[in-house]
Amino acid sequence: MIAAVLKLMRPRQWTKNLILFVAVVFAGRALVLTDALNSVLGFVLFCFLSSSVYVLNDVVDAPYDRRHPVKKDRPIASGRISRGAGAVLFAVFAAGSLGLSFWMLGWKFGACAVTYFVLNLGYSFGLKRVVIVDVVVIAMGFVARAVAGIYAIVAEPGQISEWLLICTFFLALFLGFSKRRGEITDLSENAVAHRPILASYSPKLIDEMVGITTASSVMSYSLYTIWPGTVARLGTKNMIYTIPFVVYGIFRYLYLIHKKGKGASPSAILIEDRPLQGNILLYVAAVFLILYVFK
Repeated sequence: MIAAVLKLMRPRQWTKNLILFVAVVFAGRALVLTDALNSVLGFVLFCFLSSSVYVLNDVVDAPYDRRHPVKKDRPIASGRISRGAGAVLFAVFAAGSLGLSFWMLGWKFGACAVTYFVLNLGYSFGLKRVVIVDVVVIAMGFVARAVAGIYAIVAEPGQISEWLLICTFFLALFLGFSKRRGEITDLSENAVAHRPILASYSPKLIDEMVGITTASSVMSYSLYTIWPGTVARLGTKNMIYTIPFVVYGIFRYLYLIHKKGKGASPSAILIEDRPLQGNILLYVAAVFLILYVFK
């Protein structure tokens, strides 16, 4: 039973919550113990909050998941956990994480957590069936996480460039549309039976939107690195040297989608692809050296 609950929580998906650490790193406060601990706490709270959303999705989508070659083995779809028990777990995780968010990290962080939660409720109960809006809602969930990271630390929103939030939004759109493409490709004729909204998409349409979001992600990050406000805030012009890592990471992801047939699970790609992992480690090292060592 414990193993089934853990699988239901989808810990592999918690990598998405790493976006909360963007604020503490790019505000130059990663070595401030209080801020670092608050960021870790915010990450843990969002892990449980996101797990509550995953449980809810599994409860709602169980009939569709049973038609999926992989998702049919999920605890609720397979019958190892009943839909009623899943609803109870959803309530416990949601109430606990939201309550602790307000109590431990303040009302602004709590408001971001509620925003993320409401977006996902809207997604689960209708917005996932509205073409394009379904992916936009997912992207806004990433932005809510990023803003929550700001309020988890002792910093004002002005300490984090708006360009980083814009980049987060476009990068999340890129991942969301890539996921839709992967689902269409992997499931072929069973795609619509699993996720009805896929009937409104086509590989060509998604490729066009992925192209736009790819360019927007790279451009918004590039503008962030050279923006006068960023240079003044960080006290360095050297963030421009991290652009190649961002470009390679996005291009590597596109390669995995188009040449390796991946993309349906962004978290799986992040966990399994060694070149992408190496690139992320090099990027993190470069940012740390620029902001904390050679500043």
